[in-house]
Order: sequence, then structure tokens, then C-alpha cells
Amino acid sequence: MEGLPGGAVRGEQTEGALNATMLVGRARWWPVLLCVMSLALLAYAAWTARWVRPSGDDWCFLPVTRDGGLAAILDEFYSRDNGRVVNAVLVWAYARFDVAGQQWFPPASGVLILLLLWAFCAAALPATERRPPRGTALFMAATVTAVFLFGSLNTYKTFYWPAASVSHTLPPVFACAAIVPVLKADSPRGRAFALCTAATTGAALGLLSEETTVVALVALGCTVVVSGRVIGPARRHFVRLWCAAAIAGLVTGMLILYTSPGAMHRRQTKNASIMLAPTSLWDSLYGFAYITLRCLTAWPYLGAFAGGVVLGCVLVRASPEGVTRMKNQMPLIWSCVVVLLVAGYACTVITYPAFRAGVMTSTRLWNDYLLLYVLFLVYAGALAACAWHRRGRHVATALTFGTAVYSVVCVGLAATLAVLGSDMATRALAWDQQDTWMRSQAAAGARVLPYRRLPIRNMTEPFGHEGHKTWPALCVARYYRVQDITNATGKP
Repeated sequence: MEGLPGGAVRGEQTEGALNATMLVGRARWWPVLLCVMSLALLAYAAWTARWVRPSGDDWCFLPVTRDGGLAAILDEFYSRDNGRVVNAVLVWAYARFDVAGQQWFPPASGVLILLLLWAFCAAALPATERRPPRGTALFMAATVTAVFLFGSLNTYKTFYWPAASVSHTLPPVFACAAIVPVLKADSPRGRAFALCTAATTGAALGLLSEETTVVALVALGCTVVVSGRVIGPARRHFVRLWCAAAIAGLVTGMLILYTSPGAMHRRQTKNASIMLAPTSLWDSLYGFAYITLRCLTAWPYLGAFAGGVVLGCVLVRASPEGVTRMKNQMPLIWSCVVVLLVAGYACTVITYPAFRAGVMTSTRLWNDYLLLYVLFLVYAGALAACAWHRRGRHVATALTFGTAVYSVVCVGLAATLAVLGSDMATRALAWDQQDTWMRSQAAAGARVLPYRRLPIRNMTEPFGHEGHKTWPALCVARYYRVQDITNATGKP
């Protein structure tokens, strides 16, 4: 009789453990469901891209590309704008198709980002020394893509506006993709390919985005510093050599950009000489502190951490005994934090002369280091799940938490995308009506036309800032082949 209670307790414990095991056994399907949610967000955003219409800098890029082709846009960037010749090539790739190119750019870039991050995750997962279920890399890539693109504080400029995407959204993804060859290199030919890729990609990034170049240089330097503790002796020398090749490529591209006539003109017009002035450095620090607080309190980024928790649970299920072999985690964690802080502040410093207090509101400028932030959150979530398991707690609880939080974040992102899509559709209909009228008037011989401003999500339009921002008006006039446009308050 005395054995009955103990047996009952043991039976309940066994039943609870069995239920937890069954739940974890079904864990392979949970990432699939979450991956479908992420891909659905990307598909919906790609569908609403049909409402994209010209705005901001694209008013200037479109007529230059139309009238002069690739040579004209290259000369415009290298000689007058900023020296970013690789940026000019990417602008030409979509601007040559006029409005249709702007509409196709978001879905095309979204798929490209997903594929490149998929390759990066597939190459990085083997470093965990576990064999996760098939599809885990796609789940990670879809999670990072969804949070990075649609968790932004201004999704329109991050995903839908081609000019900002080319300068600040795509470059950090290209930098991640450049890591794939070094992760996969296991032969002399593979190592040679990785070194060549590092140098050429570095040079291209140096001619594409100054901010991503700074982030990459800080990350590479930190990798060299911590390589003695986190990389095995067999690969340590090669990784350091690869970092040196990448740094050489980045510096080469950056020097070409820095000495270009366009970059010199930009430094003169933006008063870049104040960059290292004490007042500028202090204001940049204040601005970066504000940016950091905004990002730390932005709810969409919980999705990255929750996705990391699910990933950690999947890794635990794949190799429960391997969780106890967590080596050299603290150097990696601290190096990620240092890179984020140093690179983020450096990016704020170099953009402050041009934007001043606008660095705190121009969210597109943050994307160059926010991809690293999203990846770090995924990594932190995975570590949290593994730590939960090491303490003897049921991984099913962590899996439920991660899945629930990520699902809620996806629902919230879907709601914000729906609102943005409605606003884009309203603007597109008004834009098309005005575009038809202005083209007909220009064809009839009109030399001066009224233009009604159609702003969306803080995009630059002619006569903005209470009529003081007039430069877009010159580009709009060139786009419609007229002499000038005036500020119209009503419908044409």
C-alpha cells in the first residue's frame, strides 16, 4: 500500500516526460509553420509592391538613366553625387525600366535577400556541430528576412524604396553572403576562391555603401582579435588571411570612392570637415544612444529573439548531449556587442555632417548595422533555449514560448503591412491620375506645370519642409520634360 503513492508519482512523472518528448518530437514541424508565416509576409509585401511609385531621389535617377543610360548615371554618381559607382550600376538596373523597374525591385530584392541569407545560414549551421532537421536553414533565413525588412521602423524606405534599399538594405546582406565561401572552404581551391571573393566583394562594398564598409571593417577587426579563442588552430591562419583579404578589398574600394570627384563634392556641400569635431562627436553619441533605445524597445525585434529560441530548441532536439559542450560563447557574445556598439556609433559619426539631427529619424541609415543586430538576437535566443535545457527544464516550454511570441509578431507585422499597403494604393491612384495629366499637358506644349505633393512615410517630395526643399522639383521637371513645376495644392 505504501508503494502506491510513489508509483503513482513516478507514473505521472513518466507520463509528463513522455508528453514533453512527444511535443519535442513534433518540434520539427513548428519551424516549418513559422517559416510559412515569414514567407507569407514576404509574398504579401511583394504583391503590394505594385503600388510603388517614384519619390525622393528616384525623381532624379529616372530621367538621367532614361536620357543617358548607364554611362550617364555612372558619371552622375562618380563625378557629382557621392562616388558610389557600384550603387550607380544597381540604380541603373531598375531605373532603366522606369516605374515598372521600381515596382519589380522590392520583390526581386526580397527574394535575393532570402536566398543569400539562406546560403549564409546553411553554411553557418554546421559550425554548431549538430545536425538540425532539414529546412532549419530556410527557417532561419526567412525569420531574419521578415524581421529585418518588415520589423523596420520605416518599412517603406527599407523594402519598397529602391534607392534606400540599394544603399542601406542590400549591402549588409551582400557582406553576409561573402562569408559563405570561407565557411565552406575545405580544399586549396575552395580557400583560393574564398580569398578572391573576399577581396572583390570588399572592393565592391567599398564602392557601394560607406556605412556597411565601416561595419564590415569593425567586424573583421574584431574577428582577428578573438580568433585565437574561438577558432581552432587548423583554420585560424586561413581565417585571419581571409580577414586580411577582405579588409584590403574594403580599403581599396573606400579609397577609390573617397578620392572621387563626387565624394569630394559631397564633403564640401555637406561640411564633412566637422565630422571629428568634439561637438559633432558628442551629438553623434547622443543620436546613437537615441537610436539604440529605439531599437531595444521596438517590438518587432522580439520576433528575432523568439525565432532564435525556436532554433535553439531544434538544436537541442537534434543533439541533447551536445548542449553541454558550449565552448567559447562569452567571447562571441561580447564581440557581437562590441561590433554593434562601435560600428553603430561610427556609422552615426560619418552620417551626422550630412543629416545632423536627422540621423535619429532617418531610419534607413540604421539598416547597415541592424542586420547584425537581428542576427545577434537570433543567436541570443538560441543560447537562451540551450541554457534553459542545461538547467534541466523542459524544452517544450521554451519551444511554446518562442512559437507564440513569433506568431504574435508576425500577426503584428501583417497588420502594419496591410496599413502601409492601403496608403501606398491611395498614393498610387492619385499619382497615376496626376502623371497622366502632366504627360498630356507636356505633350501639348506646356512648359510650366503644377505639381501636387504626394508624400508617403516621410519620403522627400518637391516643395517639402514648408516649401524650402526645392531640389526635387528640378528632377520632376526633367522627368516630364518641362522647364519648371510649381507647387499645386489641389488636384490638377
